[in-house]
Amino acid sequence: MRKVVAGGLLLVVLAELMTFVLARRWALPVAGLAVALLAWELRSRFAGVASDDSADKGADDSLESLLRWRSQTEAMVRWADSSRADWDRHLRPKLAREFVLATRQREPAALAATGRMVFGSDLWQWVDPQNVVAATGREPGPGRDTLDEILRRMELL
Repeated sequence: MRKVVAGGLLLVVLAELMTFVLARRWALPVAGLAVALLAWELRSRFAGVASDDSADKGADDSLESLLRWRSQTEAMVRWADSSRADWDRHLRPKLAREFVLATRQREPAALAATGRMVFGSDLWQWVDPQNVVAATGREPGPGRDTLDEILRRMELL
């Protein structure tokens, strides 16, 4: 906004200087034209164009949110197909946090019992926040199919 006002005032000053140097009788109409251009620009910034910009900004925010979600999903799939250490470091905390929020279970014993009921013993071991194993090499993670099944069951909650 400051740039528009400063540019408009500079335009008015330059227009007046040019008219004084070239022809004095055109000083008032040229200065009026410069002021009118400045007023038109300010009006368009405050009025109708601002509503179009906000719609574009909302679309940009939606697109940015979608791109961020896609990037996070791709990262989750890569971690699922990677090692157990990557699963424990990146996916297990996210999955456990979402499960705790969905079930509202704070007590570890109740959380484990609910987890076994929802996921079964085979899948619960990959969500259980207490089941982190110290990285002893490149043990493979459970994979994309296991992540897909865990997410499908969490959707049912």
